[in-house]
Amino acid sequence: MSDAASEEAPTDHPTERTRTVTWEDPAPGVARMPAMTGLEYLRSMIRGELPPPPIAELMRMTLVAADPGTATFVCEPDESHYNPIGSVHGGFLCTVLDSALGCAVQTTLAQGQGYTSIEINVNYLRPVYAHSGSLTCTATVSKPGSRVAFADAVIADATGKPVATATGSLLVFPIGD
Repeated sequence: MSDAASEEAPTDHPTERTRTVTWEDPAPGVARMPAMTGLEYLRSMIRGELPPPPIAELMRMTLVAADPGTATFVCEPDESHYNPIGSVHGGFLCTVLDSALGCAVQTTLAQGQGYTSIEINVNYLRPVYAHSGSLTCTATVSKPGSRVAFADAVIADATGKPVATATGSLLVFPIGD
């Protein structure tokens, strides 16, 4: 950096903000998963009987509904999710979509089954800002499977307008002992 650039660089950040993230130990909930169906597990989380995964706290997203073949999250983006151009980073939206796709598939799984994402295709439809308000992401299983499952998801802003959509494929496999 040149001396001139050093002189022009700000030395303090008067608008600096902070955010504290807290979460519960996920291990006790994960230990109970093999003995529950996917739907039972997610509904236990919604009722507060099991802790949410730490990523949910970090991303400010909450699983609010789980029914056979579908899952819904509500999330609250803020400035801490901004990219360099001043809007919510696409990775934030992709993470919420991926979580909803996975949980929708999880609702179809029998006791002793787990899943992981194989691929996700995201379409960003409009920008999201901190002032966009709460976002709702709903995913629906389009094809359940014993080895691979497929699901679709949409995130809508506080006015109900879609801001992003996704399709995904997820690997289904045995978990536990």
